[in-house]
Amino acid sequence: MPDRPSFPSFRSAIQSGEFLITAEVAPPKGANPTHMLRMAHLLRGRVHGVNITDGSRAVLRMSSLAASVILLQNGIEPICQVACRDRNSIGLQADLMGAQALGVRNILALTGDPVKAGDHPDARGVFELESVRLLELISKLNAGCDWTDKPLPDGETDLLAGAAVDPQCGSWSGLQRRFDRKLAAGAQFFQSQLVSDFDRLEKFMTQIVAGSNKPVLAGVFLLKSAKNAQFINRCVPGVQIPDSIIERLDRAADPLQEGMTIAAEQIRLARQLCQGVHLMAVKREDLIPQILDLAGISLSEKPAPFEMQTTTPRR
Repeated sequence: MPDRPSFPSFRSAIQSGEFLITAEVAPPKGANPTHMLRMAHLLRGRVHGVNITDGSRAVLRMSSLAASVILLQNGIEPICQVACRDRNSIGLQADLMGAQALGVRNILALTGDPVKAGDHPDARGVFELESVRLLELISKLNAGCDWTDKPLPDGETDLLAGAAVDPQCGSWSGLQRRFDRKLAAGAQFFQSQLVSDFDRLEKFMTQIVAGSNKPVLAGVFLLKSAKNAQFINRCVPGVQIPDSIIERLDRAADPLQEGMTIAAEQIRLARQLCQGVHLMAVKREDLIPQILDLAGISLSEKPAPFEMQTTTPRR
């Protein structure tokens, strides 16, 4: 059996009302998980769960389920992202039942990015379901039924389903409607897209989330330079990094260090508004512990030296 994570489980942390910390790590683009594990290992004891992306931006990478199992084998609690783009309802249910059997319990239900945004633009997207119906599907599996309401003779699942949310969505009524639908479909936690407007986040928390009794984790993104921030403004819909932050990065003698300081400031802001943060430091996940230190979030457990554990198939 795989080793269990030594950090308190994500589900238990939600139930106890802790300030939740998650971080995102991409699976390898190939069959060797060593780099992914090194990055995730640095987060052990600093986060409640490590999100493993599922074909983010429609770019080919290792299966999120397989990568999540590898993390679990190494004592790191995964949050397995599951996107609807590449699988129909049969395939999604098969993977979710497999996740249960393999010990992966945390699922982030996503619609998935459009195929043409990625590195296989001629591939065919499936999109039989989208994120709300995927949440409904998970609720049915947890209740012991499949998508067509037939009973599961070999046991129900016990998956903790979460959903994405974008507090900076242009349509306030649309944001309210989408949040309510995901809540009704069974979402137990919400991770937000990158947040740059914390006044907007406060309004979202007080006017939409209040009373739901479900934690929201604010998305905090490590900006590495003014150029990086400008790229996000051009290419990420719904996100507008303020000019004041871009100017700070542009003036800084060390833009990366300034970006870490900004991320730490945003974590402190989020602590006043919601129950957690979801950290994104693309290709610099190794800096997340330093960002948490800058934000005053102390180390709960010193990681042991990295030594990859894998399950070797019997011949």
